[in-house]
Amino acid sequence: MQSVFEFAERCLFDADIEQKLAVTSQAVQLLAENCLSFTPAGLALPIAATLFPAKPELMMPRDMPKRRLDTVEGQAAFFHALAHIEFVAIYLAWDIIYRFRGLPDDFYRDWLLIAAEEAQHFRLIRNRLRQLGFDYGDLPAHGGLWSHAEDTAGDILARLAIVPRCMEARGLDVTPGMRDKLAAMGDAEGAAILERIYTDEIGHVERGSYWFNTLAQQRGLQSEQHYKDLILGYYKGKPKGPFNREVRIIAGFSENELDWLEERLHE
Repeated sequence: MQSVFEFAERCLFDADIEQKLAVTSQAVQLLAENCLSFTPAGLALPIAATLFPAKPELMMPRDMPKRRLDTVEGQAAFFHALAHIEFVAIYLAWDIIYRFRGLPDDFYRDWLLIAAEEAQHFRLIRNRLRQLGFDYGDLPAHGGLWSHAEDTAGDILARLAIVPRCMEARGLDVTPGMRDKLAAMGDAEGAAILERIYTDEIGHVERGSYWFNTLAQQRGLQSEQHYKDLILGYYKGKPKGPFNREVRIIAGFSENELDWLEERLHE
């Protein structure tokens, strides 16, 4: 029986996009057939060895060209940026499986299903991008998201706090506005894609919250305080609002955490 860790290694250390999508689909199929092992296979390779495609060219966020949605080029840049986020999200889901061993089988099941949803999001956005005459890799992208994985490669609680409960949770705040803007422009297909992503991402953040709280409590930590400490330590400050409180509550944030996020940091 093949191990989920073998599939993770094939995804993380092969830059081919189609191979990555195919391997993810194959792993989920084996999971559905109860034919996937959660026994570790070999030691984890260092995160620095992860392979990405040669394109897109990665730039600092401040150097990225501004996007205007009232042109085809601007729409393509918008969807290309989303495609890159979802593509890196496939890596993030596989890496949390691969890098952190000895966790409950349900942890790995959850994140494999998340990897599959991120792959589906990428396919949907890539198809939309192709309709506009572009493909993933044709435009530059910002490389900041993966750096959070590198920073938290040694601490599962830091990874859960920073990736699903900070970076991905930001999507819960901003995606409804982007969806509504596309709908107002008459891009019903684009708006539907964002609605699908938004719905799935609520579940992803909820799983991040669940496992953060569960693992923190197993280690004798006060989960709310530890979350705050990790955000201040790894995020180098606090994420900026406004925050979608209602949906973040559904996704596992406490009122206390949200109150703290909304407070201004005292200098």
